[in-house]
Amino acid sequence: MAAHGSGTREEWLAARLELLEDEKELTRRSDELARRRQQLPWVRIEKEYRFETEEGSASLADLFRGHSQLLIYHFMFGPEYEAGCPSCSSIADGFDGFAVHLANHDVTLGAVSRAPLEKLGAFKRRMGWSFPWASSFGSDFNYDFGVSFTEEQQQSGGLEYNFGAVDMRPALEAGSEGPIADFAARVGTDWATYTREFWGMSAFALSDDVVYHTYSSYSRGIDGLWGMYQWLDRAPQGRNEPEINAPLAQRWIRRHDEYESDV
Repeated sequence: MAAHGSGTREEWLAARLELLEDEKELTRRSDELARRRQQLPWVRIEKEYRFETEEGSASLADLFRGHSQLLIYHFMFGPEYEAGCPSCSSIADGFDGFAVHLANHDVTLGAVSRAPLEKLGAFKRRMGWSFPWASSFGSDFNYDFGVSFTEEQQQSGGLEYNFGAVDMRPALEAGSEGPIADFAARVGTDWATYTREFWGMSAFALSDDVVYHTYSSYSRGIDGLWGMYQWLDRAPQGRNEPEINAPLAQRWIRRHDEYESDV
């Protein structure tokens, strides 16, 4: 553990009370933002998306599973992947615990990925998950909601992600070194193919048999949904992440069945 300053109980309490004021302000701000999310206008879904599920072919309305609200995690698992993204996997580890509580608030929680259902099912069994996970293979769904991209978009310099333009050309030209390449290898593909899938979440409402898009969030906007991070942010050393250019062997994040067994 890295060295850290120490002090008296009185010094700790004074600093903690000062921090508490900022935490309370953040909580109030977070409550305000939650209200503003719920006040966003709903956008009617006009396109007929189709998905493959364990129960068979399904529409977007079918994914609600009898509830009026639907939360979808856009899980990075492209058709070429052999396994799910390690980061998305760590996020999804919490879904089964949350799902029963959300269902009792009239909310269905599930995931959607472009990989064929057979691949999703095999990985789901490996991870021991039970939440619904649909395949959008052959559908425009992932592209329309800004989490999947064609090779042409990736090389255009104007890929749209997280409500802004992203130029991936410098990274593509720099080669396949570093942690992104390591993550790509862990899903069984190359750097360019791996980064044609991104992560995010989208919310939908079902009213009078009409589906509406109500909210989406991407990139660091997902941090608040990553239960593990919320605990680590309160631990003495925080997220304990090395520099971004450190080799993956030095990075702690793994799928839950890949950590050292003696930890």
